[in-house]
Amino acid sequence: MRGGDASSGGLFSYVSCEARVPADHPLRAIRAIVDEALEVLSPRFDELYSRIGRPSIAPEKLLRALLLQAFYSIRSERQLMEQLDY
Repeated sequence: MRGGDASSGGLFSYVSCEARVPADHPLRAIRAIVDEALEVLSPRFDELYSRIGRPSIAPEKLLRALLLQAFYSIRSERQLMEQLDY
């Protein structure tokens, strides 16, 4: 089952992800472009996921994370999580 793309806010962090990225950072413009593309792909994602079972991580979140990983030449998902604060 496809998980939702809604943010859980500051579930385990006292500083939101939005507060970590400066307002004039290029990633903000890239995010707007990526969000538009992912919105177009959303119906296709719906077709790929089962209607039953436990919800997965939203494919949009996974793809955004993979883009960050590629932009910053981070070798693994584990390192990506470690590098987010830097």
